[in-house]
Amino acid sequence: MRHGQRWPTNIWHWIGQLMRLALSLSDIRSAKAPEDLTPVIFEISVRYELSHMSFLVARSGTRDTGYPLYFTTYPATWIEAYLARHFFETDPVLEAARSGHLPVDWSSLGRTVQDRHFFEEARFHGIGPNGLTIPVRGAYGELGFFSVASDLCKDDWFRLCATSTNDLHILSHYLHEAVFAITGLRKGVSPRKLSRRETQCLHLLATGKIHKQIAAALGISESSVRLYLRSAREKLFASTSHQAVAKATYLELINL
Repeated sequence: MRHGQRWPTNIWHWIGQLMRLALSLSDIRSAKAPEDLTPVIFEISVRYELSHMSFLVARSGTRDTGYPLYFTTYPATWIEAYLARHFFETDPVLEAARSGHLPVDWSSLGRTVQDRHFFEEARFHGIGPNGLTIPVRGAYGELGFFSVASDLCKDDWFRLCATSTNDLHILSHYLHEAVFAITGLRKGVSPRKLSRRETQCLHLLATGKIHKQIAAALGISESSVRLYLRSAREKLFASTSHQAVAKATYLELINL
C-alpha cells in the first residue's frame, strides 16, 4: 500500500472482527475456576452486542447428567422458572439441537401451542426474541449447548448472524474445552503434534477463510486443505473443524 493511501473500510472491519474473537478467546483462557466463567461470558456477550449468552453441559460422557451444569447471563427469574418447570426436558430449542449438528435458529421453532407458550414465557423474562443455539459434541460422547440471545430487530439480528456466526462456532467449542477442563469433567488427553500445513489450515479457517481461499493462500489444492483439516481433527480428537480450531487455540497450538 502506498504512503498516504487509506485502508479500505472492509479491511478495518475484518481486523476489528479478528481482534474481537482474539480478545474473547483470551478472556476464556483467563478463567481458572468455574466461578470465573459467568463473568467471562458476560463480557463476551457485551462485545458481540448480544443480550445474553449461555453454555450448558447436557452430557459429560456417555451418560446424561440429569439436570445440566450451566454458565449463563440469563436473569435469575428465568433460571428459577426454567428449573422449576423442568424445561430442560421440554425446551424445544434443546430438543431440536439434540437431534442434529447444525445451529438452531429459534425463529424456526414455536409451531406448536406448547412451544409458543415456552417462547412467550422466555420473552416475559427478557430472553429473545431472537436467538441461536449451537450443539457441541465432544469426542467422548460429551454434549453441550452454546446459546446466544438478542433483542435486536430481525434485520439487525440477521446482519449480526452474518458477521458473527464463524466466531460463535469457534467460541462454542472453545467454551466447551474450557468448561470441561476447569470443572474436571474430562481427564486430560495429550494430542499429537500438528504439522506446519495442519496448523496453517486451522489458523486460516479461524480467520473465516473457506477451503477455496485457504488453498489459494497456501498454494495447494482444495482436496489437500480438506486432508490437512481432517488429519488435524483426528490428532486433536475433534468432531468438526471448528472444534479443532478451538482446541488448537485453547492448547496454544495456533494463535489469533
